[in-house]
Amino acid sequence: MKTKVIYPGTFDPLTNGHLDLIARASKLMDELVVAILRNSEKGEPLFTVPERAEMIHEATREFGNVSVATFDGLLVDFARSQKASAVLRGIRAISDYEYEFQMAMMNRKLDPELETLFMMPAEKYTYVSSRLIKGVFRLGGDVTALVPPLVVERLKDKTLATPHK
Repeated sequence: MKTKVIYPGTFDPLTNGHLDLIARASKLMDELVVAILRNSEKGEPLFTVPERAEMIHEATREFGNVSVATFDGLLVDFARSQKASAVLRGIRAISDYEYEFQMAMMNRKLDPELETLFMMPAEKYTYVSSRLIKGVFRLGGDVTALVPPLVVERLKDKTLATPHK
């Protein structure tokens, strides 16, 4: 049986930590679907869903078994519609684990057949989050070692396109 796994998130923006997990997970699964959550509770996104999908698609082009999709609503419903057997979640710190553990238990309650797989990013990315990247970039910090080059370019484009208040 082929293993199809969903890697859900907002990916606003995609980081090298995300890419690290995608690269490593793609070696373990037959198919990995990077699934962008459309209606996040994380506030106003910097990038639109199509912009995020395009960046992820470009950054993961080298992986033949990675695809990009979007979803809203319950993750378990999306996983069922994709005929996925598991969900991949990244854990950087204990605080991530506490939240992810709760989500995994709820998902198990909603769909006992759907497994949750936890992976830790490479040590050099354990502190990297999309929110942190946006904040550092907005304040003029260098994020080039933390996101793919295409994300740096898109961040610059967004900054130039956004009038300063």
